[in-house]
Amino acid sequence: MAQLLIFVLSLCFFAHSVLGSIPQPFFPPHPANFSTACLEFEPLKYVSNATLNVHEFVAAGTTLQFPGTDPSCGTTNQTVSVDICRIALNVSTSDRSGIIFESWMPRSWTGRLLATGNGGIDGCIKYDDINYGNRNGFSAVGSNNGHNGTGGSTFLHNPEVLKDYIYRSLHTITEGGKNLTTAFYSAPANNSYYLGCSGGGRQGIKAAEMFPEDFNGIVVGAPAVNFNNMTSWRASFFGKTGASTSPNFIPAGAWQGFIHDAVLKQCDTIDGAADGIIEDPTLCDFRPEELICSSGQNSTKCLNEAQVEIVRSVLSPLYGSSGELVFPAMQPGSEVQAVQRLYSGTPFSYSLDWFRYVVYNSSTFDDTHFSDSDITAAQALNPYNVQTYPSNLSNFTGTHKGKLLIFHGQQDEKITSFSTERFYNHLASGMELHSSQIDDFLRYFRISGMSHCSSGPGAWMIGQSGPGSMSFYPETNVLAAMVQWVEEGIAPDTILGMKFVNDSAAKGLERSRRHCRFPYRNTYIGGNASLQRSWECMLYE
Repeated sequence: MAQLLIFVLSLCFFAHSVLGSIPQPFFPPHPANFSTACLEFEPLKYVSNATLNVHEFVAAGTTLQFPGTDPSCGTTNQTVSVDICRIALNVSTSDRSGIIFESWMPRSWTGRLLATGNGGIDGCIKYDDINYGNRNGFSAVGSNNGHNGTGGSTFLHNPEVLKDYIYRSLHTITEGGKNLTTAFYSAPANNSYYLGCSGGGRQGIKAAEMFPEDFNGIVVGAPAVNFNNMTSWRASFFGKTGASTSPNFIPAGAWQGFIHDAVLKQCDTIDGAADGIIEDPTLCDFRPEELICSSGQNSTKCLNEAQVEIVRSVLSPLYGSSGELVFPAMQPGSEVQAVQRLYSGTPFSYSLDWFRYVVYNSSTFDDTHFSDSDITAAQALNPYNVQTYPSNLSNFTGTHKGKLLIFHGQQDEKITSFSTERFYNHLASGMELHSSQIDDFLRYFRISGMSHCSSGPGAWMIGQSGPGSMSFYPETNVLAAMVQWVEEGIAPDTILGMKFVNDSAAKGLERSRRHCRFPYRNTYIGGNASLQRSWECMLYE
């Protein structure tokens, strides 16, 4: 196994040396006295309506503590990888709203700016993503998106906080980050990039739609586009599964055990390899009726007819009152993780909060009887066009020449990967472009066996975050691939993903796979399915 790891990594270094590396401009401001330069810097001159929260030099290896972070964010500290100048500001966005803005500027700067997103409906700063950017030479920024914690109660009767969440916060920190970076390094960033997943994915698409000049390259994962309908889709699961106390509720053990086994039995080998991963779930037409208990069968290993219909409903698209498609189906294979939230027999908290504090402005809303009227209400309201479902991005991709890279795990348990394929086709139709033309500005990678944004049994490590990165080479890292695309004009055709045993590099490589750009499909051609050379990207009409 160790030899396999060395072989794969050697390939990466070989490709890096042969194909050329990403340009690494080096702008060390005041190299001999970086800490002094940091502390003498006056950030309030460059960001309007701001007050200073933190201003400090932070040495590499220091673990920062964030005692004021909302406990629901789950982040209380961050170890800093390189020397940085840290600026934390409170920025007023109206007389009723404001954001917490973090700008971290590294000693060794590559001339690039990275803005980071959030997730869900939350206001949790992604300190790890900011540090990930610094580690790779970016001046990096992030924010709490206008509110603290993972809930939405602060949206109640406050459209200004809602506006920050939907678009204003990211735009504000991007402009502020550019100003601070220019002033501190005495040179503007050559290029600006964005990195975010899930709700952060929606933020990136919204930025391309509303502020096309903000970024040269945008990398988003599992984007929460078609937001209103996605929120309704998530809310619908409680009605489908029933409460955890209902007589036909399907427990987590069943989903993770014999139901998942049945899904793999029917669909795992469609791609030709029995490896526990459904390479392309769009080809899987799971038939749950085979799980109906036969006479005398142990009911802990099978389902009654009502439960079979629950499974069928859970894996079906959501339709509206007129039969229109509201949101695509959950892809089979994601049930192992989906039991934690969507299949748990409890309301999905993000959806519940959205309907309570935004759609109906009533904290007493109960989605026990969620219906078509709720779907219609959410879509009709659509505050500040949070829907984020553009059919044309030519302002971003035209004269600005912006680039967009999207990835989505094909075992995502929170946002079905079928949504991103639908969005891709929605753009293609709206812009009247064929996939070969879309390739000029958009690359979409389907990451088989990856859960929501990261983890899973597949080769999920593609450089989407610090924990998901082993190197900063375009062949293995989506952010590095975007940098090379923007700065050298070399677009990525594949992304080499990796999976370590128990997600621990010390235990060796479990599998590697080159993930293909859509609409190419990764096709098994024989040999050890854990090796990248056993797969090939093929285009099927």
